[in-house]
Amino acid sequence: MSKVEPAPLRLEAPPSTSLWSHARHVVSENPVTGLAFGLFALILFAAVFGPLAVPYDPLASNTSAALKPPSTAHWFGTDQLGRDIFSRVVAATRLDFSIAVASVALVFLLGGLAGVAAGFFGGWVDTVVGRVADTIMAFPLFVLAMGIVAALGNSVTNIVLATAIINFPLYARIARAEANVRREAGFVQAARLSGNSEWRLLLTQIVPNIMPIMAVQMSLTMGYAILNAAGLSFIGLGVRPPTPEWGIMVAEGASFIVSGEWWIAFFPGLALMTAVFCFNLLGDGVRDLVDPQRRN
Repeated sequence: MSKVEPAPLRLEAPPSTSLWSHARHVVSENPVTGLAFGLFALILFAAVFGPLAVPYDPLASNTSAALKPPSTAHWFGTDQLGRDIFSRVVAATRLDFSIAVASVALVFLLGGLAGVAAGFFGGWVDTVVGRVADTIMAFPLFVLAMGIVAALGNSVTNIVLATAIINFPLYARIARAEANVRREAGFVQAARLSGNSEWRLLLTQIVPNIMPIMAVQMSLTMGYAILNAAGLSFIGLGVRPPTPEWGIMVAEGASFIVSGEWWIAFFPGLALMTAVFCFNLLGDGVRDLVDPQRRN
């Protein structure tokens, strides 16, 4: 009688969770996060395709149609020069969004990496980065941005640079604190014992592990960067007219509110508020997406 060998036991690995399924879980779990991502998709679409799809030329004036209230012909009405406000609001999305993305990317490279180096290496690197951050924080930040733009000239490049400079201390301090906590962590010590150099440890072990909190901060700073650019334009130190920009449009329409033409300032202000609201809500969703500990 032959002996039947038992079948070998197979240990199946748990199914891996793809980024797309994890994103769907995050959005379905929190409707507010879904709303934030929906608004972000709308803003991104307007920034990329908006200037090509608007019904009127944002710069074309028509004095015979000046100060017309919202209607089927002009959804957001017209301004004092007869320009279609809807077309200008949509076209301005590209400029404001580009300023926010560029300034956040620049401050992440400057402040984030400087803070990581300060927290990981310590010593004179920590001292220099800390003193630079303290010096910037000694000034009222918006006033400092005004001074930088006034000294260098009110161009888009200088607005991006000023916004990045005033946000430098925030990124440097957050990155420094996170790197300082993780530099003695077990996985860093294991990588060090494996023969990795300090710079390799910094780039492959420390930076990826502080990205979740930095991603949240980048999302929040996007809203602040848009507000800063709009504020500089509102006081005449930002983008120059007749370029469509939300801050300029609010400034131009502010003087007409008293006489009853509320729509000139209302709709650009509404777009500005929606963008800042979107990026503030987007922070929690971005954290849930990029944090490996929150993968289901």
